[in-house]
Amino acid sequence: MTGTFVVQLFSGNQLAMFMVPCVIGGFFILLFAATLRDRRLAKADKPTWSLRQFASTFYFNPRKSPDFGWAFASRFMFVLPYAFLTTYQAYFLLNKIGSAEADAPQQIFLGTVVQSVVLIAASLIGGRLSDRTGRRKIVVLAAAIVYGLAMFAVAISSNFNGFLVGMAITGLGFGMYMAVDLALVADVLPDTDDTAKDLGVLNIAGALPSSIAPAIAPASWPSVAAATACCMRSPESAPSSEPSSSWR
Repeated sequence: MTGTFVVQLFSGNQLAMFMVPCVIGGFFILLFAATLRDRRLAKADKPTWSLRQFASTFYFNPRKSPDFGWAFASRFMFVLPYAFLTTYQAYFLLNKIGSAEADAPQQIFLGTVVQSVVLIAASLIGGRLSDRTGRRKIVVLAAAIVYGLAMFAVAISSNFNGFLVGMAITGLGFGMYMAVDLALVADVLPDTDDTAKDLGVLNIAGALPSSIAPAIAPASWPSVAAATACCMRSPESAPSSEPSSSWR
């Protein structure tokens, strides 16, 4: 939310829109690294380093830990549509909603604020509800259904107000999910002696979609465009050799 706020302050300067958040983020990362008192292992406790041992820290055996494997897959699939939304919401506002380029940064900031407010409230309520009932999976399932409906609401929105409603519902689903997912994962960790390693592997499921989404979208665009064209074409419309201006 802070990043989108900073970006919309420099909407007239594209270089500043990218560089200022990077500079601010880099400063606080360096400050954190300089002030953190890291606990270091004694030399006798350090394991022997090897490339194979290093590579194994990014892997777990899903056959031995199927519950953790399902948790990894569910988080990946849950975060993937969020990565699509955050990556392409600017283009969605410009091309689908018809927003002006000068208004897009502020609209993204407002959408992020609405989403964040609902997310915080939903995470608090969802977490308390899960603790009281002792149920985890049912809350995660409900969150996934709500989030799927939210993606549909965003996709069919025809104006900015509809987009905000969709963003609010995404905050509801994402907040419910994040409040309970980590508690669910803690119950299915493969090895209590490698908790940090396993949580690091799980973090890949949350970070990888942001890298994959921009690559998947262009590959899937021809089929999506063809399906959309079939849905939009009426029986009475005559074929035209000129593409519609909205597809240019």
